[in-house]
Amino acid sequence: MGIINFDAHFDLRPTTAGSSSGTPFRQIAEWCAARARRFDYLCLGISEAANTRALFDAAESLGTRYLRDVDCQLEPAGEMLERFIAELDQLYVTVCLDAMPAAVAPGVSAPAALGVSPNFIIACLHRIHALSRTHGWQWRLADIAEFNPRYDIDARTARTAARVVWELHRLR
Repeated sequence: MGIINFDAHFDLRPTTAGSSSGTPFRQIAEWCAARARRFDYLCLGISEAANTRALFDAAESLGTRYLRDVDCQLEPAGEMLERFIAELDQLYVTVCLDAMPAAVAPGVSAPAALGVSPNFIIACLHRIHALSRTHGWQWRLADIAEFNPRYDIDARTARTAARVVWELHRLR
């Protein structure tokens, strides 16, 4: 199973201090390694300013594929998605709301200064759906993560999340 994560952060922090929102994909990588399974992880929207050199090194050592926020255009993302999905038979997609600009999604604990547009994310979701059909399978799981209503302004983040959920529902 492959993982596609729309996020400004790798979420590959070491688990030595316990679990947190910064460790889930490191935990999955460790689980895979303990069972001699592949760890297929693609992250779209990575912010160089929001990740340490150690996290980029961890991503490299784990074979993580990623596209930086400043490079998130449909053409390079589409090519990357196509290569990634061609190797899979199952898929988990997660949309971390902090991948989007703070003006669009302020209701997160770590708002993105630049971020990627909701239009980019939605277009990629449609591309993922089309590619999964082309390869003869459907993706099994999708979620929305990183919503913190305490920081939301006029339900802006909640409405953005609802729109992403609506798009995902349309694709099923």
